[in-house]
Amino acid sequence: MQSLSHFIVIIEKRLKDTIKMSNGTELYLDSKYQEFEHRVNEGPVVSPPKKYNTGVKEGDTLYFHHHVVTQHGQPITGEKNHYFVLYDDKQAMMNQAICYKDKDTGEIHPLFGWTILEEIEKKEEEKKGLIEVVKLKEELLTKAKIAFESDFTRDNGLKIGDIIGIPKKANYRFKIDDKTYFRTRNEDLLYVEEQV
Repeated sequence: MQSLSHFIVIIEKRLKDTIKMSNGTELYLDSKYQEFEHRVNEGPVVSPPKKYNTGVKEGDTLYFHHHVVTQHGQPITGEKNHYFVLYDDKQAMMNQAICYKDKDTGEIHPLFGWTILEEIEKKEEEKKGLIEVVKLKEELLTKAKIAFESDFTRDNGLKIGDIIGIPKKANYRFKIDDKTYFRTRNEDLLYVEEQV
């Protein structure tokens, strides 16, 4: 099967609803309370889009927007566990394919319209006094650093490790090999901090 305009990936389950223990025991996880956190956002590529030269090959792992699996996703009729992942190399808003991991090298490559960021390491603050402030709500990032090089970062003179300003709610967590990253559309990047 050859896709013309979009990626085709295999998604066995739309939600991560089990945890495997070190002894091999598998536990069921009720994901209905934190569905967003448990949505599957990756799958092996069955077919890259014929229309675009993305560099993605069959068997590479594609990381995609969570909309691919919401409301039963975009399954291909008659093909078990095969889903379309929308792709457009001119409009980031129409591009659900965020990045891919090359099956041969393990390298991560962001796709059109997306920059992959990682959190800046926080310096441990000294505890002073008797009262410790506990935050119950997680703060949204307003700055992060570039995790992987892309055509966009190269074209704009940005490097891995550069600190980028981003608006709140313009970054979303996702995991690659159990490490948390943030996906942000290129047009949402605000500034790069000067390197001293």
